[in-house]
Amino acid sequence: MESRLRPHRVTSTRVVYENRWMRVHEDRLEREDGSPGLYGWIEKPPAAMIVPVDDGHVWLVEQFRHPVGRRFWEFPQGSWEDDPVASAESLARGELAEETGLRAASVELLGRLYFAYGISNQPVDVWRASGLEPGEPALEETERGLVAARFTIDEVERMVRSNQIRDAASVAAWCLAKTK
Repeated sequence: MESRLRPHRVTSTRVVYENRWMRVHEDRLEREDGSPGLYGWIEKPPAAMIVPVDDGHVWLVEQFRHPVGRRFWEFPQGSWEDDPVASAESLARGELAEETGLRAASVELLGRLYFAYGISNQPVDVWRASGLEPGEPALEETERGLVAARFTIDEVERMVRSNQIRDAASVAAWCLAKTK
């Protein structure tokens, strides 16, 4: 059911911060009732998240996440700021190889999600990868300390249920992978 409220109107916008990974925007608004408003949001390039599944096992990566100050298990994921015109499949295959060293014989697009559409416009395409062949990871400097490990499907299920996997996008990707 679609809302009958008209969306707010952006009256001006400016970039208040920018680096190679993101732009932070500040939009002045006119709300539905005519009152003024302010909205800050983050522009980021499209990302890929890969659910690598083979022979009853799933690959996860563990890495430090600065905003929350801890290490977490999640599915391989990322974007290519230096190649924004790369195909979605190339991005998925590239991120999988970069973070785990794995090469996939097959990748299947499961769907498109948004990491946090209340604060960012960044979409993430979720892929299932299979027919996995090992190789050497090619971690970026920002991924120093990333660890890739193989788990049984039952272990991943337990990690999701026990809240050991806390990355919301990884939990959502796991749900997509299980239902398709």
